[in-house]
Amino acid sequence: MSNKFDVIVIGGGPGGYVAAIRAAQLGLNVACIEKWLDKNDKPRLGGTCLNVGCIPSKALLDSSHKYHDAKDEFSTHGIGVSDVSMDVNAMVDRKDNIVNQLTSGITGLFKANGVKSFEGFGKLLANKKVEFTAHDGKVETFEADNVILATGSVPVNIPPAPRTGDIIVDNEGALDFREVPKRLGVIGAGVIGLELGSVWNRLGSEVVVLEAQDQFLSLCDQDLAKEAGKIFKKQGLDIRVGARVTGSEVKGDEVEVTFLDAKGEEQKQTFDKLIVAVGRKPFTDGCLAADSGVNLDERGFVFVDDQCKTNVPGVYAIGDIVRGPMLAHKASEEGVMVADIIAGHKAQMNYDCIPSVIYTHPELAWVGKNEQQLKAEGVKYKVGKFPFAASGRAMAANDTDGFVKMIACEETDRILGCHIIGGHAADLIAQAVIAMEFGSTAEDIALTVFAHPTVSEAVHEAALAVDGHAIHVANRKRK
Repeated sequence: MSNKFDVIVIGGGPGGYVAAIRAAQLGLNVACIEKWLDKNDKPRLGGTCLNVGCIPSKALLDSSHKYHDAKDEFSTHGIGVSDVSMDVNAMVDRKDNIVNQLTSGITGLFKANGVKSFEGFGKLLANKKVEFTAHDGKVETFEADNVILATGSVPVNIPPAPRTGDIIVDNEGALDFREVPKRLGVIGAGVIGLELGSVWNRLGSEVVVLEAQDQFLSLCDQDLAKEAGKIFKKQGLDIRVGARVTGSEVKGDEVEVTFLDAKGEEQKQTFDKLIVAVGRKPFTDGCLAADSGVNLDERGFVFVDDQCKTNVPGVYAIGDIVRGPMLAHKASEEGVMVADIIAGHKAQMNYDCIPSVIYTHPELAWVGKNEQQLKAEGVKYKVGKFPFAASGRAMAANDTDGFVKMIACEETDRILGCHIIGGHAADLIAQAVIAMEFGSTAEDIALTVFAHPTVSEAVHEAALAVDGHAIHVANRKRK
């Protein structure tokens, strides 16, 4: 086998494997190196997202939500169910089966597209050479015309709460609980903390979320954040902002956490399990030789331009190791863009139209600018809101929490952002993403015919409300 390739991709996550497949589809000779081993020490493609991130967490979220519906919501529909129970082992095994199916599917896609897969660790050397160390320790050196770095990210550890066995865990450990913890602590009220906290809260855990920041979901539009805070509190999540963890001590089968509350007073709380979900950091440890020439910025991210080119010609970096949100879909589209560029095509990404989602229930989803950002920038804007409580389809589904909020430019009517909290928000946001990608105005959405009855009509009504023309809710008088 030749050790020379047109493209070598280091990392087989949602950025790397997509880049590899796309490059191979474009006729390039491609190799992909992935180091991931599952809990049975079997090599797996898919990276964090498929193995211990996006996919397994959604499996648990869906299972736990179906249990919650059967236990607490079916009676609303006239459905009588008695003695509802949850087999946690079966739930976790199902999650593992889904992961196995999808990761095996990528292996099949690699074979179908002619991507050569190497199981082990890749390291970029000088002159676009790549050192490959197989899991058995065998070392080879490959050469490439182009290298794509897609090594992803890892959880941030904090000194006050180091991981210790199965009591203090990160998101990976929280996906493998085999029984419902009676008392669950979560450090971090971000996407991961809220999603995992929701899973175990639905199954009966008493969940306390400790968030160091003084503002809940500070990156969200604050209308969404306030609504989410009220709903999560009603669901039983005890979210404490301004809570700074200062220490933890494992005592037998439980952990005592010390933290400063919003008033600066020291508090202690005991949990059966503690999830540390304070964010992620780029993984580049051992991936770049000192003479590789690739520059990192002050935060440890690989420095790239808008086309994901590093300062070394022919070397690209994508996904969680570069600037921008750490999102699987952002990594995948960067992978496609880079593959296209390498193949000689013109390609670019619109970083202003990347949607974000929190998969709690209700879901939170948004794209573009929020009100706080626009105010800070001095942009004149107008807002339209429509509550799901006024949606006939949402009423039929007994899923009326939340709203759609659309923001448009005061002068041009161009859509600047859309923010949704409610059932199906993750799917509904795609309508706003497509509209913004094509430079649509709120009027464009208002003039579009939406099927009735659907929850997507809420997007239509929010667009109408931007100019005070909503039909199915009273319009607020413009100031």
